[in-house]
Amino acid sequence: MTGVVARRDLRTPAVYALQTLAVAVCYYAGGRLGLLYELRVDGSVVSPVWPPTGIAVASLLLLGPRVWPGIALGALLVIAHLTDLGPTSPGLLFANTAAPLCAYWLLRRAGFRTDLARLRDCLSLVFLGGFTAMLVSSTIAAGLLVVSGDLPSGSFWSVWLPWWVGDAMGVLLIAPLLLILPRVRSPVRWSRWREATALVVVAAVLVPLVTHTQGSLLFVVYPLLIWSALRFELPGSTLCALFASFLATAAATERTGPFDHLSDMHIMITLHAFNAAAALTSLLLSAVITEQHNTRRSVERACKELVEVLEHLTAGEPAPHGRPQREEGPGAR
Repeated sequence: MTGVVARRDLRTPAVYALQTLAVAVCYYAGGRLGLLYELRVDGSVVSPVWPPTGIAVASLLLLGPRVWPGIALGALLVIAHLTDLGPTSPGLLFANTAAPLCAYWLLRRAGFRTDLARLRDCLSLVFLGGFTAMLVSSTIAAGLLVVSGDLPSGSFWSVWLPWWVGDAMGVLLIAPLLLILPRVRSPVRWSRWREATALVVVAAVLVPLVTHTQGSLLFVVYPLLIWSALRFELPGSTLCALFASFLATAAATERTGPFDHLSDMHIMITLHAFNAAAALTSLLLSAVITEQHNTRRSVERACKELVEVLEHLTAGEPAPHGRPQREEGPGAR
């Protein structure tokens, strides 16, 4: 018995070290992926969708706040990849670590559940984990750039806004996918497989077409998001929204399709509006549908139990689940 306890004591630090290292690696990989499609605003590099924030928030929710050193290490590697470490590096490191921790604290205070089966959970993730918590990183980072002289004071808001939106979009698009990934199950019925295949084929044809074709056709993607949410709930709608956002971001950074001949500000506004609308549509609509399905299953289960109880009472048998029956007789009241 002593040997088993000792092995567990040794295993716990090893598991913690592996989890922390895995978070750091995933954070750095997400940063490199986000930097593939970047926009430059007043000399600063800004990603329209910053995956590391979603990775960090999901890691804290799934593994706990103890893995925050992995987030800090991953952020340090990303900063070192972008530029030489200087006086502003500790501040940027603090901002990128504090924002996910703030999101974790706000979500826990709100009673957040990682299964995202309730509308309130998705609303909390959007408004607390995304829009509110990411104010920390964008405000500190843009303020440091101004204080250090790397950014003119008049350009504070032009950098702050895309920084905040990019961090928030990382939470809205990446975190839900990571949170539900352990619970995803493949469709059982063949008809569901056929519909899933049809959805994939339509998305693979339609989304590249509207994101690389001249003209404002991005709105055509929304019926696809609605279809995926109605039929495949959060897993399908999240993947569809992420795919559409990825191709739209690629088209915006390459200035092709609907982003051709637009100014930098118009590109950012159009892209951020599309990404935000796609993320909110997929999250909130699928949450409403999931909640309705859960309510219907609960009602059906309650009705079935009630029918079983009535059948047993009619037949004069004891009620199921150990429910006591009243004795009829002279002493009964």
